[in-house]
Amino acid sequence: MGPRYHRSNGGRCIAMTPEKMARPSPWDYKAYAAIPCDGRRHEILEGDHFANPAPNLYHQEISRRIQFQLYQQIEIPELGVVINAPVDVQLTDNDIVQPDLVVITRQRRHIMTPVKVKGIPDLLVEILSPSNPEHDLDTKRRVYERTGVPEYWIVSPDEHRVIQLVLFNRAYQESTASDQIKMAIPPHASIDLTRVW
Repeated sequence: MGPRYHRSNGGRCIAMTPEKMARPSPWDYKAYAAIPCDGRRHEILEGDHFANPAPNLYHQEISRRIQFQLYQQIEIPELGVVINAPVDVQLTDNDIVQPDLVVITRQRRHIMTPVKVKGIPDLLVEILSPSNPEHDLDTKRRVYERTGVPEYWIVSPDEHRVIQLVLFNRAYQESTASDQIKMAIPPHASIDLTRVW
């Protein structure tokens, strides 16, 4: 059975905004999994619920081109797996996200369950949405840093660049790339960004 899409508040659709969705107690995976299907991408960040429209076609093209290169260097040589959205990644009890791309090395395959990823992947990739870039640049960056995601790429299709964030002493060190980017952690896969844009 593949990953599910979700919906909020008893079937009422809520577009993602910078404001957090109120709830008497923090959202957890049980509440998240009960959201009915509506074709939107739902996430729980720091116990708060957010919903976002499906990505546009250019966003999907960028994702597919990055995934293809990662697949060639990671999955084919059996060094790990590369998973594309939608997939539920439960980082903590109150942090459930749907990144655009997820890389899990062979050593960490134990975090994969039949219905979700439960634990910290090696690399998460988010492609900025023009409707709400702050969600990936600020909110998710903070959550990924706090939960210990070793590497996080933020892809900007409009600017043709990738912000590379690598965890060091529990804080992200930032660099940018526009022509080529290489994973700082094993298996050190390298992406030719000129083939992405």
